[in-house]
Amino acid sequence: MAINLETLTIKEAAAAMRAGEFSARELTQAYLDAIAERNPILNAYLEVFDDCLEQADKIDAKRQAGEELGELAGIPMAIKDNILIKGRKCSSASKLLENYIATYDAFVIEKLKTAGVVFLGRTNMDEFAMGGSTENSAFGPTKNPHDPERVPGGSSGGSAAAVGGNLALAALGSDTGQLLRRGRS
Repeated sequence: MAINLETLTIKEAAAAMRAGEFSARELTQAYLDAIAERNPILNAYLEVFDDCLEQADKIDAKRQAGEELGELAGIPMAIKDNILIKGRKCSSASKLLENYIATYDAFVIEKLKTAGVVFLGRTNMDEFAMGGSTENSAFGPTKNPHDPERVPGGSSGGSAAAVGGNLALAALGSDTGQLLRRGRS
Protein backbone atom coordinates (compact mmCIF):
# COMPACT_ATOMS: atom_id res chain seq x y z
CA MET A 1 0.00 0.00 0.00
CA ALA A 2 1.28 3.44 -0.89
CA ILE A 3 1.21 5.73 2.14
CA ASN A 4 -0.31 9.14 1.39
CA LEU A 5 1.32 11.46 3.94
CA GLU A 6 -0.76 14.42 2.77
CA THR A 7 -4.07 12.99 3.95
CA LEU A 8 -3.11 10.40 6.57
CA THR A 9 -4.51 10.86 10.08
CA ILE A 10 -3.34 9.25 13.32
CA LYS A 11 -6.55 7.22 13.49
CA GLU A 12 -6.13 5.99 9.90
CA ALA A 13 -2.46 5.14 10.45
CA ALA A 14 -3.23 3.21 13.64
CA ALA A 15 -5.99 1.23 11.88
CA ALA A 16 -3.77 0.51 8.85
CA MET A 17 -0.95 -0.78 11.07
CA ARG A 18 -3.37 -2.98 13.04
CA ALA A 19 -4.74 -4.35 9.75
CA GLY A 20 -1.23 -5.04 8.44
CA GLU A 21 -1.56 -2.63 5.51
CA PHE A 22 1.81 -1.16 6.45
CA SER A 23 4.20 -1.45 9.36
CA ALA A 24 5.48 1.16 11.79
CA ARG A 25 8.84 0.80 10.05
CA GLU A 26 7.33 1.54 6.63
CA LEU A 27 5.44 4.53 7.98
CA THR A 28 8.54 5.86 9.74
CA GLN A 29 10.63 5.37 6.60
CA ALA A 30 8.06 7.34 4.58
CA TYR A 31 8.50 10.27 6.98
CA LEU A 32 12.29 9.94 6.99
CA ASP A 33 12.24 10.10 3.18
CA ALA A 34 10.07 13.24 3.31
CA ILE A 35 12.38 14.80 5.91
CA ALA A 36 15.45 14.06 3.77
CA GLU A 37 13.79 15.74 0.81
CA ARG A 38 12.17 18.81 2.40
CA ASN A 39 13.95 19.59 5.67
CA PRO A 40 16.97 21.20 3.95
CA ILE A 41 14.53 23.84 2.65
CA LEU A 42 12.19 24.11 5.65
CA ASN A 43 14.66 23.71 8.55
CA ALA A 44 11.85 22.23 10.63
CA TYR A 45 14.12 19.68 12.33
CA LEU A 46 17.31 20.52 14.19
CA GLU A 47 18.05 16.83 14.57
CA VAL A 48 16.56 13.64 13.18
CA PHE A 49 17.16 10.78 15.58
CA ASP A 50 19.31 7.98 14.19
CA ASP A 51 17.30 5.25 15.91
CA CYS A 52 13.86 6.00 14.41
CA LEU A 53 13.69 2.72 12.50
CA GLU A 54 14.80 0.75 15.57
CA GLN A 55 12.00 2.39 17.57
CA ALA A 56 9.52 1.40 14.86
CA ASP A 57 10.88 -2.16 14.70
CA LYS A 58 10.21 -2.60 18.43
CA ILE A 59 6.59 -1.63 17.92
CA ASP A 60 6.28 -3.97 14.92
CA ALA A 61 7.74 -6.84 16.98
CA LYS A 62 5.21 -6.21 19.77
CA ARG A 63 2.39 -6.11 17.24
CA GLN A 64 3.57 -9.37 15.62
CA ALA A 65 3.77 -10.99 19.07
CA GLY A 66 0.07 -10.18 19.54
CA GLU A 67 0.63 -7.54 22.19
CA GLU A 68 -2.29 -5.16 22.56
CA LEU A 69 -1.13 -1.69 21.52
CA GLY A 70 -2.82 1.69 21.77
CA GLU A 71 -3.72 4.17 19.04
CA LEU A 72 -0.35 5.94 19.23
CA ALA A 73 1.84 2.85 18.89
CA GLY A 74 4.12 3.34 15.91
CA ILE A 75 2.97 6.89 15.21
CA PRO A 76 5.93 9.03 14.05
CA MET A 77 6.07 12.24 16.08
CA ALA A 78 8.32 15.31 16.17
CA ILE A 79 9.20 16.96 19.49
CA LYS A 80 9.91 20.65 20.06
CA ASP A 81 13.50 21.29 21.12
CA ASN A 82 12.52 22.50 24.60
CA ILE A 83 10.89 19.24 25.70
CA LEU A 84 13.29 16.87 27.45
CA ILE A 85 13.89 13.34 26.21
CA LYS A 86 16.34 11.51 28.46
CA GLY A 87 19.71 10.91 26.80
CA ARG A 88 19.03 13.26 23.89
CA LYS A 89 20.07 16.80 23.09
CA CYS A 90 17.72 19.59 24.07
CA SER A 91 19.06 23.01 23.11
CA SER A 92 15.96 25.22 23.09
CA ALA A 93 17.39 26.38 19.73
CA SER A 94 20.26 28.13 21.51
CA LYS A 95 24.01 27.84 21.00
CA LEU A 96 24.28 28.22 24.77
CA LEU A 97 22.65 24.80 25.26
CA GLU A 98 23.58 23.14 21.97
CA ASN A 99 25.36 20.25 23.70
CA TYR A 100 23.00 19.82 26.65
CA ILE A 101 21.83 16.23 27.09
CA ALA A 102 18.59 15.72 29.02
CA THR A 103 18.97 13.72 32.24
CA TYR A 104 15.29 12.82 32.50
CA ASP A 105 12.11 12.61 30.42
CA ALA A 106 9.47 15.30 30.54
CA PHE A 107 6.19 13.88 31.85
CA VAL A 108 4.59 14.02 28.39
CA ILE A 109 7.55 12.08 26.95
CA GLU A 110 7.13 9.37 29.62
CA LYS A 111 3.50 9.03 28.55
CA LEU A 112 4.35 8.97 24.83
CA LYS A 113 7.08 6.34 25.37
CA THR A 114 4.56 4.16 27.21
CA ALA A 115 2.15 4.65 24.29
CA GLY A 116 4.79 3.49 21.78
CA VAL A 117 5.27 6.69 19.80
CA VAL A 118 8.22 6.78 17.39
CA PHE A 119 10.24 9.93 18.09
CA LEU A 120 11.51 11.30 14.77
CA GLY A 121 13.58 14.18 16.10
CA ARG A 122 13.65 17.59 17.70
CA THR A 123 12.14 20.55 15.94
CA ASN A 124 13.32 24.11 15.50
CA MET A 125 11.87 26.95 17.53
CA ASP A 126 12.49 30.53 18.53
CA GLU A 127 15.44 30.53 20.92
CA PHE A 128 14.19 29.72 24.44
CA ALA A 129 10.63 29.92 22.96
CA MET A 130 10.89 33.70 23.02
CA GLY A 131 9.33 34.79 19.75
CA GLY A 132 6.36 34.35 17.53
CA SER A 133 7.75 33.37 14.13
CA THR A 134 10.52 30.75 14.49
CA GLU A 135 12.87 33.20 12.78
CA ASN A 136 14.92 33.68 15.94
CA SER A 137 16.59 30.29 16.27
CA ALA A 138 20.35 30.13 16.71
CA PHE A 139 20.24 27.44 14.01
CA GLY A 140 18.43 29.46 11.35
CA PRO A 141 14.78 30.24 10.65
CA THR A 142 12.09 27.70 9.83
CA LYS A 143 10.20 28.20 6.58
CA ASN A 144 6.46 27.81 6.09
CA PRO A 145 5.92 24.55 4.14
CA HIS A 146 3.13 26.10 2.07
CA ASP A 147 5.08 29.25 1.19
CA PRO A 148 8.80 29.31 2.07
CA GLU A 149 8.77 33.11 1.79
CA ARG A 150 6.60 33.20 4.92
CA VAL A 151 7.13 32.12 8.51
CA PRO A 152 5.35 29.15 10.08
CA GLY A 153 4.36 31.31 13.05
CA GLY A 154 4.68 30.80 16.76
CA SER A 155 7.70 29.77 18.77
CA SER A 156 6.79 26.17 17.85
CA GLY A 157 7.17 26.79 14.12
CA GLY A 158 9.43 23.78 13.60
CA SER A 159 6.72 21.48 14.94
CA ALA A 160 4.07 23.27 12.88
CA ALA A 161 6.20 23.05 9.72
CA ALA A 162 6.93 19.36 10.36
CA VAL A 163 3.22 18.51 10.48
CA GLY A 164 2.14 21.03 7.84
CA GLY A 165 4.90 19.90 5.50
CA ASN A 166 4.11 16.18 6.01
CA LEU A 167 7.41 15.55 7.79
CA ALA A 168 5.64 14.09 10.86
CA LEU A 169 2.19 12.72 11.54
CA ALA A 170 2.07 14.67 14.81
CA ALA A 171 4.30 17.00 16.81
CA LEU A 172 4.55 18.55 20.24
CA GLY A 173 4.94 22.27 20.69
CA SER A 174 4.64 24.54 23.67
CA ASP A 175 3.13 27.83 24.76
CA THR A 176 5.45 30.53 26.04
CA GLY A 177 2.89 31.15 28.74
CA GLN A 178 2.59 34.85 28.08
CA LEU A 179 0.26 36.43 30.60
CA LEU A 180 -2.53 38.46 29.10
CA ARG A 181 -4.57 40.68 31.39
CA ARG A 182 -7.65 42.78 30.97
CA GLY A 183 -7.81 46.33 32.12
CA ARG A 184 -4.82 47.98 33.70
CA SER A 185 -1.40 46.40 33.56
